[in-house]
Amino acid sequence: MNDVVYDRIGVGYTRGRRPDPRWQAALDEVLGEAGTIVNVGAGTGSYEPAGRYVLAVEPSATMIAQRPSGAAPALCGHAEELPIADGQFDVAMALVTLHHWQNWAKGLRELQRVARRVVVLHFDPVVHSGFWLVTDYLPELADVWRDVPRPQEVAAALGPATSIRELPVPRDCVDGFLPAYWRRPEAYLDPGVRRSMSGLQLLDSDVLARGVAALRSDLNDGTWQRRNAALLDEDQLDVGWRLIFTE
Repeated sequence: MNDVVYDRIGVGYTRGRRPDPRWQAALDEVLGEAGTIVNVGAGTGSYEPAGRYVLAVEPSATMIAQRPSGAAPALCGHAEELPIADGQFDVAMALVTLHHWQNWAKGLRELQRVARRVVVLHFDPVVHSGFWLVTDYLPELADVWRDVPRPQEVAAALGPATSIRELPVPRDCVDGFLPAYWRRPEAYLDPGVRRSMSGLQLLDSDVLARGVAALRSDLNDGTWQRRNAALLDEDQLDVGWRLIFTE
């Protein structure tokens, strides 16, 4: 994927994407005592921690323009060539962005160059591809993620002192990424909700329309409810999100 895709699809992004407080707490725990953080692929600033010095690096002017007043300062730049000197930060973090980089391995090396620790929030494309929206309605999404590395590959690139922590999605998640509405399927019928999901926006429009129409039909006749009855008893779901961090 192209990491400036958000210049095309990022308008109005903040309407559907807000940090979930449970994910924020998990991230803050992993960040530990870090006082200086560079946020690479920072987007509009979701999950940037309070009470610390943060510098954002983001390639999309559209996303930078949507950063709220008072947000951390932002530089326009790419993960693969960070405009930062060696060892300047306690932590370099990259949240829900690795799948948009042109060269993820080079980008990770840059994170390691500019910071003493690295924290990455990333998804497992194999687990993601088992999500019901993909398997039952939009199998073409698996092709969108074809070249996305698995968390184990990311951890291996970062070195042996790297941990992987599962990050389940709560049933009432407020951050509108693609699997956020796993228990609220009606949300995927809303064009405004779909607009903030980069995977859907990268699909052919006819393919997306076909999948949405099939979902609408299954919701109307009860097929979705019968097929996914077990999900309605769950409070959270593992759809492949992982926190990957060095010690």
